[in-house]
Amino acid sequence: MTPSNPAPSEMAFFSLLARYGSLSATARELGVSTAAVSKRLAQMEARLGVQLLNRTTRRASLTQEGEIYLTHARRILADIDDMEQQVSSAVAAPKGLLRVNATLGFGRSHVAPLISRFVKAHPEMEVQLQLTVNPPPLTEDAFDVCIRFGEPPDARVVARLIAPNRRLLCASPAYLARHGTPKVPHDLARHNCIGIRQGDEAYGIWRLASGKHTQAVKVHGNLSTSDGEIAVNWALDGHGILMRAEWDIAKYLRSGRLVQVLENYRTPAADIHAVYPARHQHSARVKAFVDFLARHFEKPSTRAAGLAIDW
Repeated sequence: MTPSNPAPSEMAFFSLLARYGSLSATARELGVSTAAVSKRLAQMEARLGVQLLNRTTRRASLTQEGEIYLTHARRILADIDDMEQQVSSAVAAPKGLLRVNATLGFGRSHVAPLISRFVKAHPEMEVQLQLTVNPPPLTEDAFDVCIRFGEPPDARVVARLIAPNRRLLCASPAYLARHGTPKVPHDLARHNCIGIRQGDEAYGIWRLASGKHTQAVKVHGNLSTSDGEIAVNWALDGHGILMRAEWDIAKYLRSGRLVQVLENYRTPAADIHAVYPARHQHSARVKAFVDFLARHFEKPSTRAAGLAIDW
């Protein structure tokens, strides 16, 4: 016999159980006995024909099947919340699960603190933040909002501009004193350039534009990394020329620890976007979070600060 579809209340129960991590803590939250929680879980597992939790005396951990169930249950519950808010047209506080993806440095330095403030303002929200070196494919249903940089992705998703940003070329005064300052893009070929291996962009190719003309320069160097913060520190230590987001190096440019080079040439855009599937454009929880990010970045004090963020 094919198992019947789970009721929303059953999914909510299991989501709560996973959040608290023990039968007794879940029982206290629900105001029932531990035995009642254990019985309900056993009924779910019997219906599904799989074990969802590994039980111990103190903690309960998810099995592989439990992880799969939880992932889909939370997404479905969030969709139900969105549907109810749209149907009722109520101006209600956002609630439910929000899955956010950001790159390592930017997520750690900026998105995570903003999420802390966001959930304090919206206590019925549950936010999962995952940080990755490269952004996930937008075709995957793994995230509700992704924070991305550069040109907006394809038209099948919504990309809201959160903040303008640009890449700059820079080096320490000590490096430039030893090796000279490049005057035209092709001068970069004879300099030590610090490489950053991120995203799908061709590694070692720097594109600089003047007017309608764009030059692609193959650069070389003895240092490369996938971490932007490390690359900035290497530039500060005088190892070479770096192409980096303005928000990441603004404070060092102001202090003189780094000097911009080839400032009359444009490099690829690094504007910050919040990207989400078109089906989420009416989602209360997505809209609330993206609006929250936009308000933060629109503040003059935020832009002027030149936050030390890597993306």
